[in-house]
Amino acid sequence: MSEERGRAGQHLPEASYVLPATAAPSAAVAGERGRFPVRRIYCVGQNYASHAREMGTDPKREPPFFFTKPATALLADQGRLPYPPRTQNLHHEVELVVALKTGGRRIALARALEHVYGYAVGNDFTRRDLQAAAKETGRPWDVAKGFDHSAALGPITPVARLGHAARGAIWLTVNGLEKQRADLDDMTWSVAEVIAELSTYFELAPGDLIYTGTPAGVGPVVAGDVLVGGIEGLGTLTTVVAPAE
Repeated sequence: MSEERGRAGQHLPEASYVLPATAAPSAAVAGERGRFPVRRIYCVGQNYASHAREMGTDPKREPPFFFTKPATALLADQGRLPYPPRTQNLHHEVELVVALKTGGRRIALARALEHVYGYAVGNDFTRRDLQAAAKETGRPWDVAKGFDHSAALGPITPVARLGHAARGAIWLTVNGLEKQRADLDDMTWSVAEVIAELSTYFELAPGDLIYTGTPAGVGPVVAGDVLVGGIEGLGTLTTVVAPAE
């Protein structure tokens, strides 16, 4: 057996690939020249009771559910999001994003926050009409959630600089008009609880991002809209919706 085979996902010498290897996705870190290498993107569904209600769901405290986006869906601060194809109803969803420095399986709740590198403002863009169709037929959400540029992400602020994000305002404006506002303390499941629960489904690892859910006020955007999301202590994330390509 070749010594270059390695584990799935392991980086191999360039000569081992039959096509040129693409660069690994990464994210900016506030105050640092170095970047944060992104491995996987996990997302939490309906982690605010207010959003669950506006989506027609009973907001009772059940275990969180998860979906994923490809790491290649990242869109940096000040980025342009071309209006995606196959949708007439593109929605914004401002979220707290958790960046992991270490991982593991079945992480204990009491030690979950030890795995966090930092936090950022994110926007989980969603093709809402495709999501609704998937819900009706019981099909996966991939085309509704995991399209190109659908995971907007601001600079990651390390825990060493600001501590853990447990409370503080989270908001989003569209063309200067406020559409979403809540407090991180309104989350149904805390960051530690999300990490502990997620690690029972997946082996988490350094470089993983977790989008922790959005509060009420999600709504449609169109080409030309300028979105600014913010979280107290973590700065802002600006995205411009561009015409379809």
